[in-house]
Amino acid sequence: MSHIQIRRPHQLGLEAARKIAFAWAEKAEEKLDMECTYEEGDDQDTVHFTRAGVNGTLQVYPDLFELDARLGFLVSAFKHHIEAELNTQFDKLLAPAKAKPAKKKAG
Repeated sequence: MSHIQIRRPHQLGLEAARKIAFAWAEKAEEKLDMECTYEEGDDQDTVHFTRAGVNGTLQVYPDLFELDARLGFLVSAFKHHIEAELNTQFDKLLAPAKAKPAKKKAG
């Protein structure tokens, strides 16, 4: 069994991190046919995800995302691709929103 661990520090706080984790879980369900359950806690949340050949958790902290995934034998052949895709997803989710340019006042 192959194992993927990703740790992503952030400065979002729990409420904003919770929104990102929930969006990640929805996307995993839609695009990857994962079954996700979301457990909300006082100090930390946990997303449990599973499908044939894959299971794991995404721990959501006020200052850290910690993904732990276990890949079955057949899926483990794609470990490097899966890990790269997960890193790309976290990059996109944690990218600062692009600031819109200020509008000039008519005058």
